[in-house]
Amino acid sequence: MPLLQVAELRVALRTAAGAAEALRGVSFSLERGQTLGLIGESGCGKTMTALALMGLLPDGARVGGSIRFEQRELLGLDDAAMAAIRGDRIAMVFQEPMTALNPVHTIGAQVAEPLRLHRGLAARQARAEALRLLERVHLPDARRRLDAYPHQLSGGQRQRVGIAIALACEPDLLIADEPTTALDVTIQREVLDLLAELVADSGMAMLLVSHDLGVMARSVGRIAVMYAGQIVEEGPTPAVFERLAHPYTRALFAARPRLGLPRGTRLATIAGRVPALGEQPAGCAFAERCGWATAECRRSPPPPRPAGSDHVVRCIRVDAMGAGR
Repeated sequence: MPLLQVAELRVALRTAAGAAEALRGVSFSLERGQTLGLIGESGCGKTMTALALMGLLPDGARVGGSIRFEQRELLGLDDAAMAAIRGDRIAMVFQEPMTALNPVHTIGAQVAEPLRLHRGLAARQARAEALRLLERVHLPDARRRLDAYPHQLSGGQRQRVGIAIALACEPDLLIADEPTTALDVTIQREVLDLLAELVADSGMAMLLVSHDLGVMARSVGRIAVMYAGQIVEEGPTPAVFERLAHPYTRALFAARPRLGLPRGTRLATIAGRVPALGEQPAGCAFAERCGWATAECRRSPPPPRPAGSDHVVRCIRVDAMGAGR
């Protein structure tokens, strides 16, 4: 059985205009040792999905569907039961390490905290293990950094600390939310290589959240494209990139920056915007931005349909579009 099974996950948030769905029937699964990438524009529901898995949704959020981890249903667990899982069996590397780390506690104390909470280690043992973890994530001069504070480290170093905290209890599932945002290209590659090395060494599953197609291409075995709170295309990464079956996936690919373009070349853009919360149309959410849309697309939500072996897409025009970029 899969390590993680998410089925028809729905999240509704309170807004001034009433409840609005941020996630609309998200479903996917993860095996041990498998890597899955969630990709899409800002506001499509990637981070909301990650927060739902961690039990960290905003106050007042209404959740439906199912999140089963090791066959245990997580939705409906009380705070104490969820806290026992969070940071232990499921851990998260947050998008911005400067806000994820506590500015008034040392690096060593923050890496040691989950070890003391979940493993019951004494202070000296936890500090020794914290040093080992910082060395494992290749933090320079790790012993001296134990007594440093977050503001004394660079962005790349803080991200390594965040990874060390997430790995402290050897989780079965690691969620990495935009782990390379705001890092330069060299540090990005180092962080991604580190995550791949740790997944390979430990056999844990990883859910990687990103808006960067290049990051996904080299980092995950499967990819799920999100738009307006739904997964609109999912499959093995090579198959998705080869077929680009959904118009939104194709538009994302066309809008990516590329080396070698003549000076002054304008990047392709996707016209329009992602529907705001509470503005979901009756049909396909991408129809108003899609050059392939018909009246039928606007009438009802498209069901998932096969686009290849183990590759599904929510688009009734997939055959008309054909394959290619």
